[in-house]
Amino acid sequence: MSSLTVYTYKNCDSCRRAVKWLHAAGLAFEERPIRETPPSPAELRTMLAACAGDIRRLFNTSGLDYRVLKLGAKLPAMSEAEAIALLAGNGNLVKRPFLLGPGVALVGFDEKSWAAALG
Repeated sequence: MSSLTVYTYKNCDSCRRAVKWLHAAGLAFEERPIRETPPSPAELRTMLAACAGDIRRLFNTSGLDYRVLKLGAKLPAMSEAEAIALLAGNGNLVKRPFLLGPGVALVGFDEKSWAAALG
């Protein structure tokens, strides 16, 4: 089992670029489908800490589910626990790709950031 886990969605261009980049960098990783197996509450809390507590950065704000649930308006009043439970229960709401490993937590794909964190 690899020490890096990346949650992806098969139809996501950023996810495909991230996986291609991980392969090109020669890094071993486990890929998990984010819709079928969303990150756990513990993994989400790890990512939240890496995002300096900005819960909005964990949400796929451009996704249909986010808009349908009107989370743009609801999120500011939501507790951290409520937001984490919502994300853990619906992988469509989680920003992707979502990568965790020892000492690394990255959400969204930015090649320079990933190279700095994983290089």
